[in-house]
Amino acid sequence: MELRFSAEHDAFRAEAREWLVTQLDGAFAGVRGRGGPGDEHALFDERLEWERALGGAGWTCLSWPVEYGGRDASLLEQVIFYEEYARAGGPGRVGLVGEGLIGPTILHFGTDAQRARFLPRIASGDELWCQGYSEPNAGSDLANLSTRAELDGDDWVIDGQKVWTSLAHWAQWCFVLARTDRVAPRHRGISYLLVPMDQPGIEIRPISQITGTSEFNEVFFDGARTASDLVVGEVNGGWKVAMGTLAFERGALTLGQQLGFAHEWDEMVAVARERGVATDLVMRQRLAQIYIEVEIMRYTAMRGLTAMARGDVTRETSIGKLFWAGLHRRMGELAMDVLGPWSQVGEALPYELSLAQRMFLYTRADTIYGGSNQIQRNIIGERVLGLPPEPKVV
Repeated sequence: MELRFSAEHDAFRAEAREWLVTQLDGAFAGVRGRGGPGDEHALFDERLEWERALGGAGWTCLSWPVEYGGRDASLLEQVIFYEEYARAGGPGRVGLVGEGLIGPTILHFGTDAQRARFLPRIASGDELWCQGYSEPNAGSDLANLSTRAELDGDDWVIDGQKVWTSLAHWAQWCFVLARTDRVAPRHRGISYLLVPMDQPGIEIRPISQITGTSEFNEVFFDGARTASDLVVGEVNGGWKVAMGTLAFERGALTLGQQLGFAHEWDEMVAVARERGVATDLVMRQRLAQIYIEVEIMRYTAMRGLTAMARGDVTRETSIGKLFWAGLHRRMGELAMDVLGPWSQVGEALPYELSLAQRMFLYTRADTIYGGSNQIQRNIIGERVLGLPPEPKVV
């Protein structure tokens, strides 16, 4: 990916920077920097208003066609916006699942009717989404899922359980992987359904985390329904669509994530100076090493975007996920070492944590969610390097 900016790109950057700074210095100053890892519950209503303000000004879903609420933005324009968003201290996005996962999936695999129905409302911030993938017995081994859906007239009837469902308690819609052919092989007979959350037959139970919040949920489906035409891709062909969604998750979103990591590094350096440990030779070396790795993540994300543009999504995206998960864990550990003894003291009662403490606790999960490190190594070994598959335990 060539990062050479033209005069038009400079004008785009100036436009984005002016809008973001004006809003985050003004009406939305209260949400600046909030809603990141471990802080997802902070100021939700205010951040929802921010989402709608972004949509109203045309700053969501940049790469989407204009007819669906996007800007037809180039990769370089997306890079520019993510950079300016991070610099301005933009809050965690409540519409991220819609914009980053299901939206691109519907664009690529959906019908014209599905695009017209869902995409504009994602872009405007009027509908939020959650992801119905993992189950108690189907996490990294997603093909082991047992949630089922059966046709009943013009509806799919869904029974089963999903777990680790981010933001389910706020979402209006969920994209659900369900088994629609019980006798087909594991990776077949799965369909990708779009399911309304506000209906009888759906129960949501929050999962308490060590951060003291409940970003994740268990979702139980007991006779929940969705229309028969709300299948993305072919019936029983949902595995291909699901893998496409995971590729989108590790594409342009990773660049925005990297810029968030860079902001966290800046915060660590500021705290290190405040605590008087920035001159310690070992601490300086550790901070420098993290800086180098955050830059490596940036260029890996760029390569991943270029690979996605040419239709190659396995090599760079899997390597990138494995790399940033370990990096972020190390960042959380370093943040605690920078704080020293103060890392053990909450900022306020009953359980008010600092940014660094929330980051440390949240990063414990980075090497697990979205495909565990062990699974990523298997994928890289088998699909990228061509190594023999791992022996199966009988």
